[in-house]
Amino acid sequence: MKPIHSALDGRMEEYDRVYDYLQQHQFTLGGNWEYDHGSFDHALDEANKVWLRLPFEVTRGRLESADAPNPGTRIMMGTPFVLKHLYNEGLDDDATMRTYGALFDQFQAPVDEDAKVEDHWVTRGEQLLRKVEQGLL
Repeated sequence: MKPIHSALDGRMEEYDRVYDYLQQHQFTLGGNWEYDHGSFDHALDEANKVWLRLPFEVTRGRLESADAPNPGTRIMMGTPFVLKHLYNEGLDDDATMRTYGALFDQFQAPVDEDAKVEDHWVTRGEQLLRKVEQGLL
């Protein structure tokens, strides 16, 4: 994980405004969101292993839905960072046939959730961040 200095860090905004704007730049609400925090994520590579992440905390209201408006919800942006996940490639030798488990265990856990991030990914993340900062500041 490589933090990136940003003017967004500590900035208070309306959640819906930020969400709508970042969706225009192919950011998604990260799957690890809760009612009081979350992150906006953008894949930097085609394999979806390297990400620019814009974390936030809810300061007023709460996130009720990932795909519906959250009127009145305010967020405070955190320090953006680039992260890299390394996954096992190929078939899982320990996989077994399960009906119900397959509904929940369809993806492998990363081998390394915080793999070393090469400088060119950090540069690409910084470039994208500077672009989206312009519309949010």
